[in-house]
Amino acid sequence: MDNKGYLQVYTGDGKGKTTAAFGLALRALCAGKKVYIGQFVKSMKYNETKIDQYFDTIKIEQLGRGCFIKEDPEQIDIDMAKQGLVHCAELMTQGSYDVVILDEVTIALYYKLFTVEELIEAIQNRKPSVEVIVTGRYAPDELLSIADLVTEMKEIKHYYSQGVLSRNGIDK
Repeated sequence: MDNKGYLQVYTGDGKGKTTAAFGLALRALCAGKKVYIGQFVKSMKYNETKIDQYFDTIKIEQLGRGCFIKEDPEQIDIDMAKQGLVHCAELMTQGSYDVVILDEVTIALYYKLFTVEELIEAIQNRKPSVEVIVTGRYAPDELLSIADLVTEMKEIKHYYSQGVLSRNGIDK
């Protein structure tokens, strides 16, 4: 049996990165694994974050104060992201979770809330059996080069482009 924890990256401009990560979390939970999800840059409770109501072996934390995507991040955004990364690094090192999902962490990199070197160090110092999933657009080449699996979500067509908003929680 392979006990190695792999590094998976879901990136690209298409929809589905977080959804894929939550799908993987659900599979792990159903296999009896413990899952941690740290959401960088997000503070809104989306429908998928309700999964912790159904499983007691998952913890979801939001490590940012909200989306600032249309503005520059403030010092508090930088501080929260750095604290979040330190927290996630500790969890990965301890190995108290089998799967650690760093949701939208590449957006934190893109906005220079911390460096790719800091992220890579946190990932490489993890307990060897911990599976790490990284999501978000703009994943840097340095991260892709150390990943065991990289999936790029590419938007071909999306109803959001035609003005359709969230459909009663199906896509938010």
